Amino acid sequence: MSEQHLEHKRQALEQQSDFLRDKEKKLRRDLAIEASTAIKFQLEKQIEQTEAELNELAEQLDALEKALSTGRLYRALLRLGYRNQAREFRKFIEAHSVAAFLIHGSLYYGQRWLLNRLVIQHVPNITTGKIVRIELSRIARRSDSAALWRELGGRVGLGRQSSNLEIAERVYQWWRTQNVLLIIYDVDCLSEAFLEEIIRDFWLPLAAKVRETTSQVNQFKLLMFLVDYDGCAGSWNIPFVEKLEATSKPHNPVKLPEITEFSEDELTNWLEYEADELPTKLIDEVEETIQTILKNSDNGIPERALGEICYLSGCNWYEQEEKWLRL
Repeated sequence: MSEQHLEHKRQALEQQSDFLRDKEKKLRRDLAIEASTAIKFQLEKQIEQTEAELNELAEQLDALEKALSTGRLYRALLRLGYRNQAREFRKFIEAHSVAAFLIHGSLYYGQRWLLNRLVIQHVPNITTGKIVRIELSRIARRSDSAALWRELGGRVGLGRQSSNLEIAERVYQWWRTQNVLLIIYDVDCLSEAFLEEIIRDFWLPLAAKVRETTSQVNQFKLLMFLVDYDGCAGSWNIPFVEKLEATSKPHNPVKLPEITEFSEDELTNWLEYEADELPTKLIDEVEETIQTILKNSDNGIPERALGEICYLSGCNWYEQEEKWLRL
């Protein structure tokens, strides 16, 4: 439900509450001057019913205000940290409609949060097309490349014995009519040679074929994300692209900057800049809030810092995580 819809609903409930409060006052005035026992009984019952309706509306308003507050917090969190990664992603995505990206960092550094943030903020329309998600931790051993090809073949609607080129052709046919988003989680579960095989035998032929067609027909996007939760893939001897040249058309995946901890300066600037969106309990004592966040997040580990900020705001990160992280 959109924030605008929630706000309209809140206004309607407040108007209804005002009407019922006025009604209750009138009923109490009538009760005070009424002489008839029977009519007094009826008025008392009406007052009880009105009070029950007011209590129910108050609960609905509390829930709405909590939802609105959570929405404001979410928008603010989307602007915390990850500046280097967001800047590089935006630079590449504005220049190319076909690209692959490595998101990498240590455990709990918010790789999935960053993935969702990049898509929501910079390519939101891509989620209306085809989305293929592969979780390697569930299916693959470091040496079992066949498991990934079977899974990928199944995900694109082909037989489990399909070749990598057949899989690439199916994705290409999708791309001709819509945006396509490929996400491979847990690439740290692979060996270096296996990741290189995926890039060489699947991504590069697919990207090359799409680029040959792009100038002729359409501008649908084809994006692939490789998500590394261990921080190892960035150091592998794989020809990642790290800098966008003016005339380059990067075929190999772009290695975004490695995710680092939120610094004290980042948190300070964020709290001050987002003051209007954040709960007052966060911004009343900025320095104290920052020290609490750093202390309870092992000195700024992003995912733990996000969880602590939610906790301090009266919001449960674990309850919101699946709502916020749709990819």
